[in-house]
Amino acid sequence: MSNPSLVSESRFYQRWIAADPGRAGRIGKIVGQPLSRLVLQEELATELAAGIPLPRAMRRLRNLLICGLIQRDLEGHADLAEVVDTMTGLADFAIRTHLAALMEEMVASHGQPVGHDSGRAQEMMVLAMGKQGGGELNVSSDIDLIFVYPEDGETVVTLPGQRQLSNHEFFNRIGKKLIAALSEIIEDGFTFRVDMALRPNGASGPLVASLNMVEEYLIVQGREWERYAWVKARAVTGAQEDIDALDAVVRPFVYRRYLDFGVIDAIRNMHAQIRAEVNRQERLHPDRSNNVKLGRGGIREIEFLAQVFQLIRGGRDATLRDRSTRATLRMLADKELMSADTVARLLGSYSFLRNLEHRLQYLDDAQTHTLPAREEDQAAVARMMKLPDVATLLDRLDEHRVFVASQFDAIFSDKNEDSSDPAHEPIDLESLESVEARLAALGFDEPAQAAHRLVSTWKSPRVQAMADASRTRMLALVTAALPLVANAAIEAGSGSAGATLGRLLGFFDAIARRSAYLSLLTEYPHTLKRVVDMMHASGWAATFLTSHPVLLDELLDDHAREAVPDFQVLAAELREQLGTAAGDTERQMDLLREAHHAYMFRLLAQDLAGLLTVERLADFLSALADTIVAACIQAAWETIATRHCEVPKFAVIAYGKLGGKELGYVSDLDVIFLFDDADQEAAFNYAKLAQRFITWMTSTTPAGILFDIDTALRPDGASGMLVSSVAAFERYQQNSAWLWEHQALTRARFCAGDAAIGARFEAIRDNVLRLDRSAKLEELKDEVLKMRKRMRDAHPNRTALFDLKHDAGGMIDIEFMVQYMVLRYSAAQPGLTLNTGNIALLRLCGELGIIDPLLAGEVGDAYRLMRKLQHQQRLQGQDNARVEPARVAPHVGKVQELWGKVFS
Repeated sequence: MSNPSLVSESRFYQRWIAADPGRAGRIGKIVGQPLSRLVLQEELATELAAGIPLPRAMRRLRNLLICGLIQRDLEGHADLAEVVDTMTGLADFAIRTHLAALMEEMVASHGQPVGHDSGRAQEMMVLAMGKQGGGELNVSSDIDLIFVYPEDGETVVTLPGQRQLSNHEFFNRIGKKLIAALSEIIEDGFTFRVDMALRPNGASGPLVASLNMVEEYLIVQGREWERYAWVKARAVTGAQEDIDALDAVVRPFVYRRYLDFGVIDAIRNMHAQIRAEVNRQERLHPDRSNNVKLGRGGIREIEFLAQVFQLIRGGRDATLRDRSTRATLRMLADKELMSADTVARLLGSYSFLRNLEHRLQYLDDAQTHTLPAREEDQAAVARMMKLPDVATLLDRLDEHRVFVASQFDAIFSDKNEDSSDPAHEPIDLESLESVEARLAALGFDEPAQAAHRLVSTWKSPRVQAMADASRTRMLALVTAALPLVANAAIEAGSGSAGATLGRLLGFFDAIARRSAYLSLLTEYPHTLKRVVDMMHASGWAATFLTSHPVLLDELLDDHAREAVPDFQVLAAELREQLGTAAGDTERQMDLLREAHHAYMFRLLAQDLAGLLTVERLADFLSALADTIVAACIQAAWETIATRHCEVPKFAVIAYGKLGGKELGYVSDLDVIFLFDDADQEAAFNYAKLAQRFITWMTSTTPAGILFDIDTALRPDGASGMLVSSVAAFERYQQNSAWLWEHQALTRARFCAGDAAIGARFEAIRDNVLRLDRSAKLEELKDEVLKMRKRMRDAHPNRTALFDLKHDAGGMIDIEFMVQYMVLRYSAAQPGLTLNTGNIALLRLCGELGIIDPLLAGEVGDAYRLMRKLQHQQRLQGQDNARVEPARVAPHVGKVQELWGKVFS
């Protein structure tokens, strides 16, 4: 509801109108629409047409605009977005306009500056930092600027009287003139106060810097707090080519390629310094209390909350690099890094505090962030906030600040406070006796052996070479971890605390030089417990996490760890991320690996928590592999310069474990490649695509590998073509394939690529499996038995244990029986060609009367148990899945009974 009387609360507004009553009419003409849409060039032209010099004209425009905003805001027509957008637009416009005029003047006097190396004409880049850079400028804020020119050189003199200058001196003079044009106080005041303190080396550094100087400074001297400042950096002027070059320099300084949790401590320290200065000022000037920007629970804490996530994750996720605090907070909710409710409340607090800040500044156009000392001014601010009195204003302010402070403390509070529990007292890792005594007191099963391992790790060259801060952090982590290790064995009721400690120390040794990982475990203590529990539960999990410590991030969020994976969402995310990294093959390969490892790690966490059956896990791992294969095919295709179409008519066919949807954590992929394309370049391009796909999958990058790839099942095996046309594949299967290749076809399916080719493959597979083999049943049986014997001979078991996979009565026997029955009976029973898995096919064979239904169920149960036992063994890091024969003897007997009946 309109409330025009509130405008009278602004003394600045009243003074400006009183100086020239005609200004009220001009304001009335512009406030009917959002001022962010105002064409500033036209408004400035009105002033210039009256013969007013540019500096005065710009100031008059600025005052007009601020008074217009005061009126629209206080009358309820403008929201926070319009106010900050308008002020940011004005600052950008003023900089560009003044710089263009100054550049013209300087070129006329000294010639055009040209780069030594490129020979290109030079333009100065004015970088807006702080709130202007983020598009959220205050009504009475100063502007933080940095001046950068592309490269050194000299001006080219072309006219008499021009005096040559170096590029540095040329732009240095322009910089000084620009500051004066914006900030000098003249008859109509100033346009913007200018702060240059954020430039390299601050006040002691040169006013302008070349791009090379900026790069060298950021690499050699750039400090942690400057990363926070440069998040907001935005080029207001300059050639796009130069802006892109600057961005390429700044991005790796601000955004690390890894998850940078060390930034939490850096921001915590910076915040402590700011708070100390605010507290000092409030002690010296009690009337300057309630600083809504820098005070406890103020605007700066909300900015820190948003930007800590940017600095931690922005190197890996480009969507978190937005310069706006509001946009970043919304993105945190979208990515579930903060709850939607928390983000909504933070945005509400941010709007309240920024609106209050503006009203403090509306009083006298002063750059202030604290409530005024005079009671009548406080009452005026309360009225502008549409609150009944100052007490209500203070209550509302306190409510928002308490909430913001609580959210800030949840992330930034120091996690290393001393505990009164003796078990958490820092351990003396220099004393073997002291360590052994501590471990014995905690209940370790072999304290002497565990103590020796712990002290040896601490005294290793890798740990001794760590920075003091990292060693201190690691000591705290070891101290905190020891009771967790002891409790893990007690809670599980099995396993060795010493073995878990050994795995954990191997992990600590691997991350010793990576302070970001030590910081993550320090800042999020619950993550350390999850690491310990995971390492106690599974030796393979310990090895996997040690190889990929970046996955620690996955342990932070319960929702992400427990959610059912959505592979359509993953596919969309991969398309976006791979598109963003187009042209950078190494980064694209890493993105695929990071995504695969993250999803696999979530499944591993659910697996260890008992949330997944072996069958369900295999389904998820197979679907994950399908998604990665599909993304890899399209991304690799786009790197082939000779490609003849945008979408390849190409498909990946899965065999083996992937084909049967029985993939495990470390399974390789058995695949073949088909295409259906009449273009003369097709065979060449698809062969190149297949080769590139294999390279992308199998190469070791900093993020590891994806899968080993086996293409031996393609037509004619290793001697055959890497890719086949669909027609050639069909002819081969109908006329030339060996029986064992048809046997392999029972577990084959379309995996990724062109769906039409996939449908044709499924039709070919169905026709081949349904061939009438009744005239050659003995030959069929002999070939299957010969193949089984070759496999058993290739994997001899010379132990007293039972090999779940290879021994007679084991899993391969079950798989061979199912494959044999599919080949023998599918001509009459087409339902057997469905790739539904061994247990389902056994049950179907029982229902069809091919085998005894009860025995079919018992063998299905045997297969399920053996897969579970094999899975448990592999989680403990054992390659050969062997168990005591007594554990599976009844089940083995049922398998052997069915074997005798099937092959009798």
